[in-house]
Amino acid sequence: MTHLVLVRHGQSEWNLQNRFTGFHDIGLTAEGVKEAKKAGKLLAKEDIKFDIGFTSYQRRAIKTLWLALEAAEQYHIPVTKDWHLNERHYGALTGLNKQETRDKHGDEQVHIWRRSYDVPPPQVDMDHEYHPSKDPKYAQIDPKELPTGESLKITCERVLPYFDDQVMPFLRASSNVVISAHGNSLRALLKRLFDVSDKDIPGFELPTGNPLLIELEDGTINIKSAAYLDKKRAKDLPPIPKSKTA
Repeated sequence: MTHLVLVRHGQSEWNLQNRFTGFHDIGLTAEGVKEAKKAGKLLAKEDIKFDIGFTSYQRRAIKTLWLALEAAEQYHIPVTKDWHLNERHYGALTGLNKQETRDKHGDEQVHIWRRSYDVPPPQVDMDHEYHPSKDPKYAQIDPKELPTGESLKITCERVLPYFDDQVMPFLRASSNVVISAHGNSLRALLKRLFDVSDKDIPGFELPTGNPLLIELEDGTINIKSAAYLDKKRAKDLPPIPKSKTA
């Protein structure tokens, strides 16, 4: 049996401040560090030996993976970092307080920006402080490839080809994989793995720092079982789909 674990990073500083974060590279809070360490201890109890880890270019996800692997005593596994696993880019909403944004634009508009599938937020241009090209970590990437404001649909179009090309070969080889990423990049993976519709996927949310353990049939992405390891902080999961050809 093959194991795939999805972990949303622990609480970040801007999560705590109720601000739109997206591509902005913000750190974990003390609570986020605790969540990441607890995630590793929960994984240690499962006694899963991971073959490889994947994470984004953002330190809140990278540090969550480091701390979890440390707690699980699996420092040695190779880890691949890639910006395609980053959080969705919130465009011109980046850095804004969510309640203040509701007060300015109305609850309905903010709900559409946050929870619709295919409506992107207002875009940023190349001169904007939150355009990704301003961050040195993206210096080797053509600015035209970098997002300027993404809907969940656009995020899926970024994340899923990467998953298919880079992660799926390990799963087909029955390797155990752990992915530490973000609320929306992981929501994209839920959509793929559980065959969730465009309409329904915005309603599913992964709790921070709570590993989702998915057991797959060897050589496929057919799900045999799926459960959050911290039962007290679990969220609803989509129904397990019928088996399909990977």
